[in-house]
Amino acid sequence: MKTTGLPVRLAGVSCAHGGRTVVRAVSLDVPAGHRVALTGTNGSGKTTLLRAVLGLHRACDGVVEVGARQARTAADWTRRRREIAWIPQRQAAGRFPLLVDELLASSGAVDRAREAARELGVGDLGRQPVHTLSGGQLQRAYLARAIGCVEAGAGVLLADEPTAALDFAGQTAVAELLTSLPVTVVVVTHDRAVAARCERVLEMAAGSLREIT
Repeated sequence: MKTTGLPVRLAGVSCAHGGRTVVRAVSLDVPAGHRVALTGTNGSGKTTLLRAVLGLHRACDGVVEVGARQARTAADWTRRRREIAWIPQRQAAGRFPLLVDELLASSGAVDRAREAARELGVGDLGRQPVHTLSGGQLQRAYLARAIGCVEAGAGVLLADEPTAALDFAGQTAVAELLTSLPVTVVVVTHDRAVAARCERVLEMAAGSLREIT
C-alpha cells in the first residue's frame, strides 16, 4: 500500500431528509493522511454527512472536495467512489443477494481483500450471502473490502461505526488496523479505542459540528 491519503474539505454543507435539515452548514478540513473521529447521538447527522461525501445523499448544498476536486458529473462520481473506501454500518437493501466473494471483488484488489478477510477471520465465508452474516462478520467483511480498496488506490476511508458489533478484543484489533491504514480517515464512532487513535475528535449535535480534541 503506497497511498498516503487525499485531503477532504467540506464548506457550508447542509443536507435534508424530506424537507427537514439534518446537517447544518458543516465545514471541515481534513489534511491528507489525518484521522478524524465524529461522535454524537443517533440522529445527529453523522451518517448523512459521510453519505454526502460519497454522493449517496444528494439532497445537499455546499462544497464537498476530495483531493481538492468537486464531483459534478457521472464520471466525477465514479472517480470519487474509487478514491474512497467505505465501511457502512449495515448493508444497503438490495434486490439480489450479494455474496461475500462478490463484495470483496468489488474492492478492485480482490487478492488483497481476500487475504484481509482471512486475517480478519471471515475468509471462509466467501460463498455466503452478505445479508446472512452476523453484525460482527459483516463489519469484518466490509473492512476487508476497504483494505482491498486502499490497495487499489483509494486515498480516503469513511467508516460508520465500524466496531459497534464487535466484542472488546475485536474492537481493539480493528481500531488498530483501521487507523494504521495509509489513508485519510473519517470515522463515525462511539468507540473510545477508535477515537483515541485519531488526531481530532469532533461531536455532531443537531446537525452541527464542534471540536472536542
